[in-house]
Amino acid sequence: MSRPGVRQVTWRALRARRRKLARLGGWSLVESLPALLAGYLVARAVDEGFLAGRLLNGLAWLGVLAVAVLVGAAATGRTYRSLGAVVEPFRDEVAAQVVRGALRDATRAGGRPDSVAVTRLTHQMEIVRDTFAGLLMVTRGFLFSAGAAVLGLLALAPVAAALAVAPLVAGLVVFLAALPAMVTHQRAYVRAGEQLGQCAATALAGHRDVLACGAQTRVTAEVARWVSAQAAAERMLARMAAIRSLSLGIGGWLPLLVLMVTAPWLVERGLTAGAVLGALIYVSTGLQPALHTLVQGLGGGGLRYAVTLENILRTCPVSDDPRPPTPAARTPRRPPTGPTGRPPAVEVRGLTFGYGPRARPVLENFSLTLADRDHLAVVGPSGAGKSTLAALIAGLVPPQAGTVRLAGTTVPEIEPAALARMRVLVPQEAYVFTGSLADNLRYLRRDADDHTLEVALDALGARPLATRLGGLGAPVAPALLSAGERQLIAAVRAWLAPAPLVVLDEATCHLDPALEATVEAAFARRPGTLVVIAHRISSALRAGRVLVLDGDAPVVGTHEQLLARSATYRVLVGCWDDSVVPSPAASARQG
Repeated sequence: MSRPGVRQVTWRALRARRRKLARLGGWSLVESLPALLAGYLVARAVDEGFLAGRLLNGLAWLGVLAVAVLVGAAATGRTYRSLGAVVEPFRDEVAAQVVRGALRDATRAGGRPDSVAVTRLTHQMEIVRDTFAGLLMVTRGFLFSAGAAVLGLLALAPVAAALAVAPLVAGLVVFLAALPAMVTHQRAYVRAGEQLGQCAATALAGHRDVLACGAQTRVTAEVARWVSAQAAAERMLARMAAIRSLSLGIGGWLPLLVLMVTAPWLVERGLTAGAVLGALIYVSTGLQPALHTLVQGLGGGGLRYAVTLENILRTCPVSDDPRPPTPAARTPRRPPTGPTGRPPAVEVRGLTFGYGPRARPVLENFSLTLADRDHLAVVGPSGAGKSTLAALIAGLVPPQAGTVRLAGTTVPEIEPAALARMRVLVPQEAYVFTGSLADNLRYLRRDADDHTLEVALDALGARPLATRLGGLGAPVAPALLSAGERQLIAAVRAWLAPAPLVVLDEATCHLDPALEATVEAAFARRPGTLVVIAHRISSALRAGRVLVLDGDAPVVGTHEQLLARSATYRVLVGCWDDSVVPSPAASARQG
């Protein structure tokens, strides 16, 4: 599916708000009343009032014009209210697309948070909102003001209308012909600004390394290259501004000159002095300002809108369809299977990962296989790589070497939406958002009814918390919850998730031991595979197998096997629980 362009997104936004646009158009029609009547009323005031020696008649005609101006001014306030009803929802829609795009890139396998997305969400998003509003105002202003002035000219003096409209059309043609080039140069300016920001940010962040390596000249030259590119793009924009001025001169000022030069000829053809003055008013207060606003609006804000929105759309999801896109055709491959004929739930082979190319690997050539319904506890000293392993299994970070397979498929081959349905990771710092308790629990399973939620609360021992909060429909204020209460809500949410693999990364460390046992027992009964980064030795005792990470030789086995085989595990058991001690035979083997 092709990515929507600026035209499609804009047209779709306008079509979705047809009624609000109709209301804006209605008030704009009332607002253009002075532009429609100004020349005609002035002509009558001059011909039938002041030149005829009837002062009161002239003032009466001008009084009608004043009333029209007041009515138009009242309508102007209504147009801005109608404008907000169109612009603000559009801004929210585009902002949501930016957030989805940034989260997609940050959460995919191997993805990284994009700092430029903050610029798109703040500075560039505000540009889109302001320029979209400006475009609507200048476009409807030109259509209604210029249209009213032309109608007034036709009613007053058709010959004068023809003389004024011809150069107006010529000026519009000049401007529209140059508009594609203006868009191209505005795009180059925005891109150069982004590249300059990225380059400067990288240089500033690594300035110590730059100085240490003596690379000041090279880095300065790279930054200077983008400074020059942005300056060249800005100079080209200045040249485009000269073309806008040319179109304004042709379409805005030339009609006035034509009318003044041909005034004697128009009078000879029977036009009154008031009609000539009225025609000049239509041009000077109607056509010329409308054209000036349109050219400056499209040539300035319009270009910024088109290029900035195009830049935002490049980073947004192609479709809002929650279903994962169909993967490209590839040669079918039968995944490795276990004794049951099904692929392992988790298969890690030759995994190596370190925080930096020269840092000592946290995990090196590590392998592990977990079948369906396996319950693994991961223990080890701080910094041994427990949370790193959890992130690697969940596909949040890519390994430097080796593979991680979920249900027989390597993680990079799984689309982000499909990956989210295959595993759920609960970190130590649980996130609870403002909303009802039911909304928090349904976050990963939208179709769960109230009965299902009640069953989950009972299974994980969260009924007292739900009662204290006021039930499923009660509002939840995250700041008023303790760390343990937030962890309990996150645990119930993960238990309800349809994902067959659950990874608890010290996700119960703030719960008391009894409640932690209830939570882990509920997860153990849940269909699927469970990986627990253990906070207490009791978590390891409840697991079917235990993985000990000690930085050198990871060991997997049952509690009894590890007491005999792993000195690190014996130390950890002694630190966690003095009542659990190695057997005499194990102590002899350790000695």
